Order: sequence, then structure tokens, then C-alpha cells
Amino acid sequence: MSNEKISTPSNGYFMLFLFFLLFIGSIAAIFITRVPWFGVLIFLCLFILPGFVLVNPNGSRVLLLFGEYKGTIKKNGLFWVNPFYTKQKISLRARNFDSERLKVNDKLGNPIIISTILVWRVSDTHKAAYDVDNYENFVRIQTDAAVRELASKYPYDNFADEGTDEDITLRSSMSEVNEALEKELEDRLDIAGIEVLESRIGYLAYANEIASAMLRRQQATAIVAARHKIVEGAVSMVEMALAELSRKQIITLDEERKAAMVSNLMVILCSDKDASPVINAGTLNT
Repeated sequence: MSNEKISTPSNGYFMLFLFFLLFIGSIAAIFITRVPWFGVLIFLCLFILPGFVLVNPNGSRVLLLFGEYKGTIKKNGLFWVNPFYTKQKISLRARNFDSERLKVNDKLGNPIIISTILVWRVSDTHKAAYDVDNYENFVRIQTDAAVRELASKYPYDNFADEGTDEDITLRSSMSEVNEALEKELEDRLDIAGIEVLESRIGYLAYANEIASAMLRRQQATAIVAARHKIVEGAVSMVEMALAELSRKQIITLDEERKAAMVSNLMVILCSDKDASPVINAGTLNT
């Protein structure tokens, strides 16, 4: 439950006019009448002066009187309040926070480097001023804690060969991960009256000690997948070639020659290098 109260202070321009009127009038009265008691009016002017407060756009002033919260000024302009008020300035503008790159362990225990970009602003000035010690430092610490919590819930990537086929991963499911991060930050920062406008992963990579090994693993996985596709295509092409030769009755092959032809075609189609053609002219009898 928010305890913030919106204060409606006096018009500052009227009090400014009254200040100059009393100040100039008291000085003129002293010179004209030679009565020093008009100096009391000068003291009254000096008492009025600390009550002026200027609130810029997307700014606010939290008012405190002898330890008691009196309200918050969010309206822009020049105002006048009780001179005994303590006036704390809190900005309501949106702010960017780029967290440090943290070394954490993902769900599978792999060390990763991760950081987040957070866009936030103060929505409840009472909570920001009095429910936490320093709301800016609170945002930094809780953001780091939320990133660590998020990284421990999801793996960096899927490893289907090890039986760890996850629906959501840090690398491939950015929308779901960012949504979970934003929800985690909202729950943590609500105590300080902070509104989370946007949050997303800013940097994500394996830690240096395993980065090269994981890169080789990803390359090996890609090579195996490519080989699988090549073999599937090669088998289909050999099957089609044998069927066409048989249908058009170009040549009659026994089982042994079919096996040799299949072997040669598979070597040619699955090889990394271009095949060198060899012309078989048959057997020459002399």
C-alpha cells in the first residue's frame, strides 16, 4: 500500500511578490522614518525566503517536517511551503542502468558472463525516500541479484545429446528470458517504489575458461547435423539413380555391381573433396 500524498503548496509567484514588497518597503521605511523597528520586517522576509521551492518537469520534492512526512510536490512550477520543511529532491525521469558483467553459473553449472540493461524510474516517492536507505544503490544491488537468480534457472543452450533438451534457454529464448527478468525485477524493486519500464539481457557469453571448448562443441554439433543431411540426400540420390537405370533399362546390374555402384556414389556424394573422374573403357582383348 502506497503512503505517498500529493501536496498542493501555495503559489510561489504571489509569495515572491509579497517578499519583494515587504523587503523593499521595510528598507524604504527605515530610511524615511529612521525607525529601526522596521528591521523586523526584513527579518520576516529572511524567514519567508527558505520556503520557496522550484520543481522542474519530471521532478518532485518530498516534504518533511521535524521527522513527519507531509507530502510530495509533483506539479511543476514555483511554490512556497513552510520554511521549516525539509525538501528532498527526487527525479521522476526514466533512467538507464547497464549492470556490470557478472560471472555466474547457469542451470547446468556452466560458468557464463551476463549483464542486463534496465530502464526504470521512481513511481512512489515515499517508498523511494523512506522505505530504503539509498534507492539508487538499491536498484544496482537488486538488479545484480535478479540477474544471478535468472541465470541459475535456465541453461545457456540446449544439449540434446546429453538429455538436457530445455524449452527455454538464455541464448535462444530472449523474449521469454527478458520477460522473466522484468517480472523478477518488478517484485524486487517494488519495495523502493521503482517502476521497471524495460529490462533485457545486454551481454551473454560463456566464461573464458570454457568458451573455446564450447565453441568446438558447437562446431562439432553443426558438422554432425550437416553430415546427417548430406547422407540423407546421398541415399535418396543413389536410390533414384538405381531406379531410373532399372526403369529405362539402360544397363543390367547384378547385386555385386549394384553394391559397387552404391559404394562409389556414396563416396562421391559424401566426400569433402571433388571426385576425380575415371573413364572405364572396358576390357581390351589383344
